[in-house]
Amino acid sequence: MMKMKSISASKASLVFFLCQMISALDVPLDLSQPPTITQQSPKDYIVDPRENIVIQCEAKGKPPPSFSWTRNGTHFDIDKDAQVTMKPNSGTLVVNIMNGVKAEAYEGVYQCTARNERGAAISNNIVIRPSRSPLWTKEKLEPNHVREGDSLVLNCRPPVGLPPPIIFWMDNAFQRLPQSERVSQGLNGDLYFSNVQPEDTREDYICYARFNHTQTIQQKQPISVKVFSMDSLNDTIAANLSDTDIYGAKPVTERPPVLLTPTGSTSNKVELRGNVLLLECIAAGLPTPVIRWIKEGGELPANRTFFENFKKTLKIVDVSEADTGNYKCIARNALGSTHHVISVTVKAAPYWITAPRNLVLSPGEDGTLICRANGNPKPSISWLTNGVPIAIAPEDPSRKVDGDTIIFSAVQERSSAVYQCNASNEYGYLLANAFVNVLAEPPRILTPTNKLYQVIADSPALIDCAYFGSPKPEIEWFKGVKGSILRGNEYVFHDNGTLEIPVAQKDSTGTYTCVARNKLGKTQNEVQLEVKDPTVIIKQPEYKVIQRSAQASFECVIKHDPTLMPTVIWLKDNNELPDDERFLVGKDNLTIMNVTDKDDGTYTCIVNTTLDSVSASAVLTVVARPNPPLDLELTGQLERSIELSWVPGEENNSPITNFVIEYEDGLHEPGVWHYQTEVPGSQTTVQLKLSPYVNYSFRVIAVNEIGRSQPSEPSEQYLTKSANPDENPSNVQGIGSEPDNLVITWESLKGFQSNGPGLQYKVSWRQKDVDDEWTSVVVANVSKYIVSGTPTFVPYEIKVQALNDLGYAPEPSEVIGHSGEDLPMVAPGNVQVHVINSTLAKVHWDPVPLKSVRGHLQGYKVYYWKVQSLSRRSKRHVEKKILTFRGNKTFGMLPGLEPYSSYKLNVRVVNGKGEGPASPDKVFKTPEGVPSSPSFLKITNPTLDSLTLEWGSPTHPNGVLTSYILKFQPINNTHELGPLVEIIIPANESSLILKNLNYSTRYKFYFNAQTSVGSGSQITEEAVTIMDEGKMAMASRQVDIATQGWFIGLMCAVALLILILLIVCFIRRNKGGKYPVKEKEDAHADPEIQPMKEDDGTFGEYSDAEDHKPLKKGSRTPSDRTVKKEDSDDSLVDYGEGVNGQFNEDGSFIGQYSGKKEKEPAEGNESSEAPSPVNAMNSFV
Repeated sequence: MMKMKSISASKASLVFFLCQMISALDVPLDLSQPPTITQQSPKDYIVDPRENIVIQCEAKGKPPPSFSWTRNGTHFDIDKDAQVTMKPNSGTLVVNIMNGVKAEAYEGVYQCTARNERGAAISNNIVIRPSRSPLWTKEKLEPNHVREGDSLVLNCRPPVGLPPPIIFWMDNAFQRLPQSERVSQGLNGDLYFSNVQPEDTREDYICYARFNHTQTIQQKQPISVKVFSMDSLNDTIAANLSDTDIYGAKPVTERPPVLLTPTGSTSNKVELRGNVLLLECIAAGLPTPVIRWIKEGGELPANRTFFENFKKTLKIVDVSEADTGNYKCIARNALGSTHHVISVTVKAAPYWITAPRNLVLSPGEDGTLICRANGNPKPSISWLTNGVPIAIAPEDPSRKVDGDTIIFSAVQERSSAVYQCNASNEYGYLLANAFVNVLAEPPRILTPTNKLYQVIADSPALIDCAYFGSPKPEIEWFKGVKGSILRGNEYVFHDNGTLEIPVAQKDSTGTYTCVARNKLGKTQNEVQLEVKDPTVIIKQPEYKVIQRSAQASFECVIKHDPTLMPTVIWLKDNNELPDDERFLVGKDNLTIMNVTDKDDGTYTCIVNTTLDSVSASAVLTVVARPNPPLDLELTGQLERSIELSWVPGEENNSPITNFVIEYEDGLHEPGVWHYQTEVPGSQTTVQLKLSPYVNYSFRVIAVNEIGRSQPSEPSEQYLTKSANPDENPSNVQGIGSEPDNLVITWESLKGFQSNGPGLQYKVSWRQKDVDDEWTSVVVANVSKYIVSGTPTFVPYEIKVQALNDLGYAPEPSEVIGHSGEDLPMVAPGNVQVHVINSTLAKVHWDPVPLKSVRGHLQGYKVYYWKVQSLSRRSKRHVEKKILTFRGNKTFGMLPGLEPYSSYKLNVRVVNGKGEGPASPDKVFKTPEGVPSSPSFLKITNPTLDSLTLEWGSPTHPNGVLTSYILKFQPINNTHELGPLVEIIIPANESSLILKNLNYSTRYKFYFNAQTSVGSGSQITEEAVTIMDEGKMAMASRQVDIATQGWFIGLMCAVALLILILLIVCFIRRNKGGKYPVKEKEDAHADPEIQPMKEDDGTFGEYSDAEDHKPLKKGSRTPSDRTVKKEDSDDSLVDYGEGVNGQFNEDGSFIGQYSGKKEKEPAEGNESSEAPSPVNAMNSFV
């Protein structure tokens, strides 16, 4: 919920200017003018008799006026009364009554006259009356003896004071007497009882009258009221009368309404326009009547009608003639109704329609004074001039009276005077002074020069041009120094000279010139207008729902004109923020830490500047878990049910969704609370089912979206009667722990399920399918019983029945259990194995007889193990494997066997006790399979046209090897593979020399073994024949660096450095300078970037800044032509991505194969590529 409002200061000033616009033209005080009354005391002036009397009369005029007074219509000579003084330069009288003079001596009607050479103004008739607060007259008050149910009126009758006192009723302790629909105070101050009750008996009903003017309170003597009830009245009568005289007082009877005030069925009321109309109806009756008001033939005026004193008083404020009519009050109770009609007539003292206004005329001009008033009855209009009735005033040929208008024609300077208009009827009068001032004055502008006006864009701009002149000047407005006259609908020109721009825009800013001219001259004035941007709240506070103890934050981000300095104020519920350190006001936000329930409310951000004000509001709702329920009550107690009711606690702004009811069993589990049930949040009563022999206490927990409340206080305890158990133990089982016993177990009943004291269990059993009687035993409150001496694994029928001191539970259901198991006696027979392939076999067996299992058949276990490999004839450690097959399954698959091997297996039956004896071992063999790859392949002794290959036999031959297959093919400079050559090698060979190969050629070899089943997986290697002797020196040092990682990084660094230098050169050149790139490069060559030497095609030394592991020439390989991994860690591996390599006689590289399909350029003029160190090593691993 969010509200926003904006108030512009310009709108407030608009009202002020419009008020100026309709007022008369003020005459500057430096010019001659008749007197004008500026201040006077009220017409009906009630004074405090203990203080000096001050009668005000202030006036202005040129020359300054003199003052005189009349009292009761005759001249009041102030100089002759030592107690009366007139303030200097004023007409205000001060009557000194401190010297023992009574204020009553100066009661009367006073009128002030202010006079100068141009006329005389008079004040209203001021009626002076001292206030009075008389004491109550002494009277003897008799006690009021009233029968219960009767009506009663206690009269106050306060003394007549001036002004009338305020009445209220209190007791001796100065406590106000409580009032209600039954007992209330009337408008006349009396205390009305519609019907009295015994509690109304008291001796200190005291009426007080407070006289506010003198700040005094007068007290009436206490009134005693004694209310007799019917029972006590009958006792009194019986004690004082004989048996024959006893008639008995009637009991309190109900009565229909009767009006106590006003009396009769109709009455009249006259009220004056603008006053408050108060109508009253107070009724007696039992039960107490209820009052209702209607207006016959119309509706009660909305927004002006109020009901007071428990609807016994109808109040209509600011009444007008439209409120005249018949108002009916209706008093009603259960026995009937009555009514009263009040005829209201609204009269009106005179009120202005058009009050006369001052006239400033130049000689020869015409004008009018208009005096129009209304009232009921219609007022009469009379004119005076300079305080004298116009009929007897000196003649003025320029003046003509026409009823409520005086017409002036061709006035002259002697026509200046003050005219008084008096409008009066029987309810009052109006008196207004208006002067006619004849002047000849050139224009003058009263607004200060260069006055600055500031307004907000899109709001009205009102630029003042207060002026004076006689004749009245004409006003024109211009914008800018040489601007044209302002005209058109976008401007409003007011009679008082004000220029209004209804919707000011930013381009309205500028200089405005006001020109005033009449026939006597011309003048002008410049003012400035600035139009500012409005203040806007661009991010307003938003509605928040916050949990208690959390943090709430409201934003108020504003945008404003940079020349205006805004102030931001935060309010809570239209009041200042609480003085609490939890409220943190930031630049554009309000943060409330650790929110509490008291923080709930509407927060308003108000932004004020000197020109406008904007505000935005948002509501903070603090939510929390509900308060615990209250007032738990148990009703409708029965043996097996009870009704629980409660009163919900505070919801804390989050509706309660449900109530959870818990119970405590004080008899069996004191202090432990259990879930009973739950009901919707709209329900506050619940019927609860109970169990016997439980000492119940209940509590209720309220739940809302925030969480659960604290539990309520526990209810009173309720102990239910004992009874037979309703249920038997659950989860009854019979399982033997030994071959000769039966263990019967069950889940015991909980305490409240026992239904009474002395809980026990009757355990019964008999062998199933045997004509046996039940064997029973009664045990204490335990959960197990062991039956000994039973046959091994036989079924039993079992039942467990609960009982207590009052009897047995219903007959329990039977369950089947078994006595204890023993190990199986027989092994599975007819075990057969079917070999499916070299790694999988299927085993079959015959099931054992169920009786020999001697327990629950859980399945069969197959034990199998490898005896030996048929290819190697060597035994190794026997590792037995076990497969379990659940249930009565009689076959299974044996996966993961090794080919060409001898295996044994046996089968055993399994029950709950364990495994039975093993079947005789069964031997089976797996057929041959394909071999694994050869254990290694290495290539040695490279020559111009031959290579030597050596290999190891497969780790897992999986059968009898029949041969080896060697395939190889050459690889050219573009990494394309040549024709494939295949050679079959006898199985007993372990090396081979390949001859007739091309020199300086790379070859790729594929090598695998095979059995009679097929070929195994292959191993691959690559090798290079050596070069011709004439080209070996260059080939030994030539390396294909194009694919080296360090070389690629180096080239990237060089390219980046060149790019940076070019950019710097370009910048320097644009700035007009020169940068000698070539000289700088020669002088500061990068030591890490050395070009290839053209004479031998080799590289200069390269030093890595991190590991300093250069490629060294002349390194030697072992005599067997292989390179071990340990050796490579310190030399070549650091420089490549692989681990293969090959060397010539002196340790230089002789070739490389990168494995890439793309064609790469060769280094130098050789036809083959120089191998990388890494790939060269790969050939020897």
